[in-house]
Amino acid sequence: MTGVREQKKLQTRRAIEVAAIDLFSRKGFDATSMEDIASAAGVGKATIYGYFPAKDDIFLHYCDDRLVTAFNQFKEQHSEKISFVEYLIAFFMIKVGFITENPEFGRLLLREMLFPKEASDKAREHNQRYFEILEGVFSSAEERGEIAPDQDHFMLSGHFFSLYIGLLAGWYGGYFTSLAEVEKSMRILFHQVCHGIVS
Repeated sequence: MTGVREQKKLQTRRAIEVAAIDLFSRKGFDATSMEDIASAAGVGKATIYGYFPAKDDIFLHYCDDRLVTAFNQFKEQHSEKISFVEYLIAFFMIKVGFITENPEFGRLLLREMLFPKEASDKAREHNQRYFEILEGVFSSAEERGEIAPDQDHFMLSGHFFSLYIGLLAGWYGGYFTSLAEVEKSMRILFHQVCHGIVS
């Protein structure tokens, strides 16, 4: 019976997500209310709040699911024996691809990640999840002797994350016309960080 109940909960959560993403796409995030989502999902208003405190949580949960799935596929396709720079480029290009696939969703995700209306645990969890992945990459690189020992892996993650955000700003600003251009620029920037610019 417990299994049936859990399955029903998963189905309800999924119905809420599907309804929300459809409404966000058609009406826009700001114009969509929790009541709209509950109605489209076929659940009561009280029910939807039992799953998600706010529509921001629905959106971030959807993005996390998509990105975690993409990252798991990435790990299956890429050997950790490739250089850590190439590993980082492949990882960040997955995120770039997701964000640029739907420009409005991309803007919304960046807003929630970088400039939320108010700080939330969900947004921090979203960012922390990817910083942990990056710190793991740097730990492996240090063990293999690719980077100097005793580096602050959190600060290193911040360096590369900042470059990634800058590239996204360039995309939305019209400085790139293809993802291939983004990747080329990312490779140059990442190698500059690793090898320096001082002669």
